[in-house]
Amino acid sequence: MKKRIFFISSGLIILALLILNDFMGQRITIAGSWNNLVTFVFDDLIPPDWRVIESEECGFFCSAAWLGMWETIKIAFVSTVIGFVFAILISVFAALNLSPIWVSLVARSVLAAMRTIPSIIWATLFLVAIGLGPVAGIFAMTFYTIGYLGKLQYEAIEGMQSAPLEAAKAMGMRRHEVAIYVAIPEVANHLISQLIFMFEYNVRHGTVLGLVGAGGIGLLIQTALISHQYSRVTALLIVIFVVVLVIEGISMVARSFVTEEGDVKRPSWFTVFHTPRRASRWHHSDDESE
Repeated sequence: MKKRIFFISSGLIILALLILNDFMGQRITIAGSWNNLVTFVFDDLIPPDWRVIESEECGFFCSAAWLGMWETIKIAFVSTVIGFVFAILISVFAALNLSPIWVSLVARSVLAAMRTIPSIIWATLFLVAIGLGPVAGIFAMTFYTIGYLGKLQYEAIEGMQSAPLEAAKAMGMRRHEVAIYVAIPEVANHLISQLIFMFEYNVRHGTVLGLVGAGGIGLLIQTALISHQYSRVTALLIVIFVVVLVIEGISMVARSFVTEEGDVKRPSWFTVFHTPRRASRWHHSDDESE
């Protein structure tokens, strides 16, 4: 088994390197491109235009950057919650251990269609139908969220142990009862973790949707790009980066409440530099001293 994994991994790495080498052979070298890039970065992007985070009324929380970022967060939140609910409904039909194969294929086709169309295309379609603004962004992000989360959810349901499902069916429970009272509670931790991850993703991706007029801080970036205010773009990107880091920290804390890793000791550098026998003996002595 280990040899098979080794050969498969080696084959994939070699294939990737061959494809990369093919791309490298097709590259076009432009004279002076590096100098142009350096000039652009230090003359146009740096230093950032920090006026985007300033406001005479109440400082940062009334600034254009924060108002745009806050709108992006609200769009991501609404889209993630609504998309999560609809994704669960469809994923129950998509899971082979809960539904007949023909129902599963239809549900998977729906999710694949939603996931195949990029969210920026969804945004363009809804902008044509609804008009500019955050509502189009919410619809676009919701559709993509359903397709993306639905796949993760039905895979989590199919990966659960079969014993609870067999026990529920032996008790005479119907399909929807098995899904509601057995399958979903059994994989609830995975579903919540996926929900948190999707919210992080939507906050980051919401800035891209704003570039086509779907609201949020991306709309500010688009306006700055059109007017060639690149130092303003740099400041907005820094704001996005800081907010994403904050959300990542909050997500780490939130995940700690829905995972079952609390009783597992974290690996330490000590175990890296010692043999398993010596490391286990050391930890055993630590446990006895406690």
